Amino acid sequence: MQAFSPDSVLSMSRAFMESRILLTAAELDLFTLLEHAPMTLPEIMKKTKTQAHGMAILLDALAAVGLLEKTDNRYLCPPAVAAILSSKAPESVLPMVMHSVGLWRRWSNLTEIVQKGSPVNAPARFDEEGQMEAFIHAMHVVARRLAGTVVAAIKPGNAKNLLDVGGATGTYAEAFLRAAPEMRATIFDQPDVIEMARRRLSDSGLLDRITLVSGDFYRDELPGGHDLALLSAIIHQNDRKQNSELYRKVNRSLAPGGRIVIRDHVMSPDRTAPVSGAIFAVNMLAATPGGNSYTFAEIREGLETAGFERVHQIQPDERMNGLVEGFKPET
Repeated sequence: MQAFSPDSVLSMSRAFMESRILLTAAELDLFTLLEHAPMTLPEIMKKTKTQAHGMAILLDALAAVGLLEKTDNRYLCPPAVAAILSSKAPESVLPMVMHSVGLWRRWSNLTEIVQKGSPVNAPARFDEEGQMEAFIHAMHVVARRLAGTVVAAIKPGNAKNLLDVGGATGTYAEAFLRAAPEMRATIFDQPDVIEMARRRLSDSGLLDRITLVSGDFYRDELPGGHDLALLSAIIHQNDRKQNSELYRKVNRSLAPGGRIVIRDHVMSPDRTAPVSGAIFAVNMLAATPGGNSYTFAEIREGLETAGFERVHQIQPDERMNGLVEGFKPET
């Protein structure tokens, strides 16, 4: 068990402060503004339409934690930080940071949410034009770091037809196709997301092996004829009944002997490990009517109820990379 002291508890209680400084800088797009040349406080105030007292304090705090550099009363975003947080950087995670701004607003109601057991006035997930596309792109940037190792752990073997359910812009489908040259893939997602996938994959050299299908897995049946189906970071947004219904749809989409693989948080039986999964469950409490992080036993029960057998955990969970597989009977 982790040892706590008065100082460590107080430090935990103040951990939100650095986070809020980063989120405010992201909302003001300071990392993009200060990416190429140092600027003075008056110059920054003019560009951001802010006042001297507040902006000066914020800029100095950002410099203190290393997100900006301050030299001769001019501020600059270091190249290493700009590569991560400038809106113009190809590998920017700024959209994901901006997503955290929305999380902040939801989490601010956590006490009331816990009392009620459901979200309180949760804001729309994407309430500005282009916000969803930026978020989906940022998810690709983050997922790309995991996709290769996840596919290697899954071992696609002789599978020839992958169904990527809620596959976004095809980060995992692309990793599967590069690992298995004989494989074809179907990506199933909302119509707007499918168009994003089409654009992102246009220069991948893989589109001739990919079928893009738009739909809603809550309402629509899934395309059939596959021998491998992936549910990547999907089940945590659902309650157990919704997941059981989705597992049944996946079962119907698979050929006899086909395999389903779930990538998500997979919690310990007492639901306290991994820590990231327990914290993510709170995020689902704040954001969804019934989402959660699930134990292996809960996932296995849902899969078996849906007709899968030989349910097995392929990989333990450390950072939402837990993997669970099950097989549709041969006959």
